Amino acid sequence: MVFFGFSLYWFVYAGLLFSGLCYAADPFANFELEFDYLTVSPLGVSQQVIAVNGKFPGPTLNVTTNYNVVVNVRNKLDESLLVTWPGIEMRRASWQDGVIGTNCPIPAKWNWTYQFQVKDQIGSYYYVPSINFQRAAGGFGGFIVTNRKVISLPFNTPDGDIVITIGDWYTRSHKDLRASLDAGKELGMPDGVLINGKGPFKYNSSVPDGIEHETLNVDPGKTYRVRVINVGVSTCLNFRIQSHNLLLAEAEGHYTSQQNYTSLDIHVGQSYSFLVTMDQNASSDYYIVASARFVNQSEWQRVTGVAVLHYSNSKGRASGPLPDPPNDGTDTSFAVNQAMSIRMNNTASGARPNPQGSFRYGSINVTDVYTLRNVPPLTIDGKLRATYNGISFVNPNTPVRLADNYKLKGSYKLDFPNTPLNRPPTMDRSLINATYKSFVEIILENNDTAVQSFHMDGYSFFVVGMAYGEWTENSRGSYNRWDAIARSTTQVFPGGWTAILVYLDNVGVWNLRTVNLDKWYLGQETYLRIVNPEDDGQKTEMPPPDNVLFCGALAHMQKPQQGSSSAPTSLQESLKLNFTIMMSFLAVIIYMIP
Repeated sequence: MVFFGFSLYWFVYAGLLFSGLCYAADPFANFELEFDYLTVSPLGVSQQVIAVNGKFPGPTLNVTTNYNVVVNVRNKLDESLLVTWPGIEMRRASWQDGVIGTNCPIPAKWNWTYQFQVKDQIGSYYYVPSINFQRAAGGFGGFIVTNRKVISLPFNTPDGDIVITIGDWYTRSHKDLRASLDAGKELGMPDGVLINGKGPFKYNSSVPDGIEHETLNVDPGKTYRVRVINVGVSTCLNFRIQSHNLLLAEAEGHYTSQQNYTSLDIHVGQSYSFLVTMDQNASSDYYIVASARFVNQSEWQRVTGVAVLHYSNSKGRASGPLPDPPNDGTDTSFAVNQAMSIRMNNTASGARPNPQGSFRYGSINVTDVYTLRNVPPLTIDGKLRATYNGISFVNPNTPVRLADNYKLKGSYKLDFPNTPLNRPPTMDRSLINATYKSFVEIILENNDTAVQSFHMDGYSFFVVGMAYGEWTENSRGSYNRWDAIARSTTQVFPGGWTAILVYLDNVGVWNLRTVNLDKWYLGQETYLRIVNPEDDGQKTEMPPPDNVLFCGALAHMQKPQQGSSSAPTSLQESLKLNFTIMMSFLAVIIYMIP
């Protein structure tokens, strides 16, 4: 039988093929995350934090390379919420990025479902609120992407996996902290450092009684993969475990050349995996320490997080002085040398079976160069603001790609300068008009007095150079063009520079920002707008999701939320629906056979 020019055989074959695509495709991982307030006392002072599923910090999400991730976020806060996923590259899907330039916020008491794929990724990441200074109140948790079974690890399989979140912490609420910034005041010194949401172990009399600390239980002789993530507000922390070596194995999704550290500086937003072997005699428990770096140590002594490593055969409590932080004093080279010692393991396979080093970034010609320079916060139009290249970013009322999709004019400008300009600072909605598939050099210059973390959504970049002093053309001669670590967050030391290289092959609108929350809140960010000029069929970028939220000039298009859930039809459900329609259609055809 022939039906509309096609044989029934090929129709049935197409249906079976379609069904195979539906059910043989990459698996789905579904999560429900409920953000709500919780009263706790991590530093001995009762305060309201943001919990996820009733936990502070929130649960760790575990998926495998290439999984389709569906996360339904329920916002039970009293203000809007957005959740972002730093380091997850979101191929072709900046709609799911969860920052205010790409997504309308989830209103209070609403929920919204994120859908994205962790395509060709492995490693240690996290999720976190991106607006309203909410990160200072919590709402964060680990996000782990494990290797597929067919891809071997570049080390023996660990006996266990431990996720540790560290971060500076204020006892004031996030609303009070942002009000201080709105009033032109600095945040001041944090009140402490939390490890997995808990305060310090009472290692001396300076720690108040009654503070709950974190204890990590381990067995002697075993090796654990310890993933450490700095989710704090603005403080670099030095991480160390008393009497134990930290064998560095992974940094933000890329396996590193394995080397031992007694301690490692972890800047805000950065994450690492260490292999830690429990090879001590367990005469007592051991300290786990996260202490502030690049500050006046005597004044900041109380800003120290202390947890306990407890062997199952331990003979007593940890006691005595904490292990010392790096004693580099005025030696500015130590921190830079440590950072540049983190190299890519070019012989290891990452998410794919080919070695990570197969991308010869050092031999690619740079097509575009951008310099992003920051200075200390300053007053613009009567407000305290932070800048890149003299521009303090003002988020558009209508997210950029939403404005593009609905041909809304005037929402933003594509005039962000490639280099700092000699003009008065201003507040503006300036974006970088980036070129699709260009190979870009970005030079980050920190003219502030505090160390900064820089993050780029949607990409990993190669950290090829870093130094104190002024960057010049001759600085390129010091670049690492062979095994520089690829990551999504890097430090820029005060009075120094960091150079990165990145291939702009991921279409969308991607946020460039300082991760230091106070400076980010004050406008130290911009966006890369990357559009494929030849894409008229949305082959290189996903269309707006069916559940897209509307705000700003398009707010009138937003429908009220129905019932207790506005969770849209997920991609998984859409595939099943399409399959059902196809099979029903085939059934009709078969029924029509004479």
